[in-house]
Amino acid sequence: MSWFHINALAIAWIIIALLLIPVQLKIIAPYGRHSNDRWGLMIDNKTGWIIMEIISPLILGFILFATPNLSSSIWIIAGFWMLHYFNRSIIFPLRLNTVGKKMPLLIALFALFFNLVNASLNACYLSSFNELYTWAWFTDPRFIIGSLIFLTGAAINIQSDNILLKLRKPGEKGYKIPQGSLFKYISCPNHFGEIIEWLGFAVLCWNLPALSFFVWTAANLIPRALAHHSWYLEKFSDYPGERKAVIPFIL
Repeated sequence: MSWFHINALAIAWIIIALLLIPVQLKIIAPYGRHSNDRWGLMIDNKTGWIIMEIISPLILGFILFATPNLSSSIWIIAGFWMLHYFNRSIIFPLRLNTVGKKMPLLIALFALFFNLVNASLNACYLSSFNELYTWAWFTDPRFIIGSLIFLTGAAINIQSDNILLKLRKPGEKGYKIPQGSLFKYISCPNHFGEIIEWLGFAVLCWNLPALSFFVWTAANLIPRALAHHSWYLEKFSDYPGERKAVIPFIL
C-alpha cells in the first residue's frame, strides 16, 4: 500500500473513533460490571477476552514476519506491541477471578474487528516504510520519549490491574472499593495507564496509524471510565468523593 492510502485510511479511522464518542458516552458496552444478556448470545468472560485480544498480536506478527529485511527498530516497536498484548490476551484473562461470569459474543466480535483493523493498519505501515526506522531511530528523541511514556503507562496499567485482581478472592463474587496507588485520585487508573501507553506508542512511532490507535483508545476508555465512576458512586455510599474518573484532578 502507498503512503497516501495508508494515511488516508488512518485519518478515516480516527474520524470514525471521534464520531463514535457520543455513542460510547450514551451506550455502555455490556461487559465486566456492566454485563447483561440483552445483546444476544453470552460466552465465558475469559474466553471472550482471549478471542477479542489475541487477534492483534497474531495479525501484527504475521504481517511483519512475512516482510523481509525489517530493521531492528521495527522489531523493537513490535516488541512493545507484543508485550502489551501478551499481558492483555493471555496473562490478564487467565488471572481473572470471575467464576461463571459471561459477556455477549457480539461485544467480543466488535472488539475483534477493531483489533483486526488496528493491527493491520499499523503493521502495514511498519512493513511498507521500513526505511524510516533505521538504527538512528533508537537515538531519536521521539523514540526515547515515546518509549518512556509507553513503559510508564504499562507500569500504571499492570499495577492497577493487580490491585483490582486482588480485590476478589477465588470463587468470591461482588465488588469492593479499590484502594492504593493512583486509585487515591481516580476510579480507573488501569484505563489511564493504557491511554498513556498508546500515547507513548504514537510518539515513538510518529505515524498516523499509531496516532489512530491512541485516539481510539482514548475515545473508548474515557467514556467507559466515566461509566465506571458513576457506577461506583451509585453502588457505594462511602465512595471517596475527591476521586475523578480517569485523569487525576481533571476528569
